[in-house]
Amino acid sequence: MLATCFALNMLGRGLGDTYTVFLVPIERDFGWSRAELTSVYSLYLVVSAIASPIVGMFFDRLGPRVVYGLGLACMGTAFTLAGSMTRLWQFYLLAGALVGVAVALTGMVPASGLLSRWYRARLSTAIGVVFAALGVGAISFIPMTQALVDRAGWRSAYHALGALLLALVPVVVFALPWRRFAGGHPAVHGPAAPKPAGEGWSLCRAMRTRIYWGMAQAFFCTATGMFTVIVQLVAFFIDAGYSPLVAATAYGFIGLLSAASVTGSGLLADRFGIRQVVSASFAGSAAGIAILFVIAGAPATALLVAFVPVFGLCLGVRGPIISSICAKEFAGPQVATIYGTIFATNALGAAFGSLMGGVLHDATGGYRTGFVFAIAFIALAVMPFWSVKPLREFR
Repeated sequence: MLATCFALNMLGRGLGDTYTVFLVPIERDFGWSRAELTSVYSLYLVVSAIASPIVGMFFDRLGPRVVYGLGLACMGTAFTLAGSMTRLWQFYLLAGALVGVAVALTGMVPASGLLSRWYRARLSTAIGVVFAALGVGAISFIPMTQALVDRAGWRSAYHALGALLLALVPVVVFALPWRRFAGGHPAVHGPAAPKPAGEGWSLCRAMRTRIYWGMAQAFFCTATGMFTVIVQLVAFFIDAGYSPLVAATAYGFIGLLSAASVTGSGLLADRFGIRQVVSASFAGSAAGIAILFVIAGAPATALLVAFVPVFGLCLGVRGPIISSICAKEFAGPQVATIYGTIFATNALGAAFGSLMGGVLHDATGGYRTGFVFAIAFIALAVMPFWSVKPLREFR
């Protein structure tokens, strides 16, 4: 079950984030502004945010087979049709809105719902493993997609990825033991098992707590800061003078290192404390962005080599920690619905950050203002772990 969640999350988010590779060739072919193109990515994230609470409710009522199958079908359709796009509104509809729905259906909301049925003592570790799929998806699909774009063009790359996804739909829907997955582990949800703490949690009750809004602030501000940088990272490296393949490979290695940090984030938090680990990761993210400042003025291979581990090892730490806090604090039959609303703030922040990155780039003709903007939101993201008592003292 854990491997299935990992693989589907890797497919959904990993392929969704390949838009960073398509950005430059589409800009070159059509001459649209950077803000127009990054706003497509922003729409994808906004739709994902809006869809996440709905996906949580669908999951609680319809189960994983319907949710995951529909997600892969949506993404496969979007990618297949995207290869024939000629108008900006088509990019908004397909690469933006439909991909956003697909990523929500295959992402962490249904995964957390399944994991909470199978794990109790090791829930933080299980969520960290599945969160690592985002980074593995980046290192797996972004360089591969860049190679496809270089060899056959961006249209053919979209068609090939769409065909792959559509071919996987019947396998996922009919070949996997979804009934057993949805039933949960007997040790966690068996008839003799004690009721988990907080079984009576509802969304309205959760939204009246400080810890709920502290997690929402942390998720929103983290995503804003990170996606102001991440969406344009490949384009930034290319503009700085690195080759497109080097730029895409560096981006992929950031995802790989993020996967490693995600996997170990729960163990680090247990050993050193949640507040300490999260704060150190934000400091590392700010240091990585500072390296980008230097690269913008004097690009060098050594600086790129330094940036990738500093930024990548901190990138994935916060998400699984916040997700495991939510799953433990609000355990019960509505946990997927509650988590869906909190996770929505992450997608909204990512949308806002990616849009502002493009707007600030067009307004200033460079990236440094966007870097300052990102660091400011990193500071806002760490604040709840110091100012909200239930979050500060969470164990």
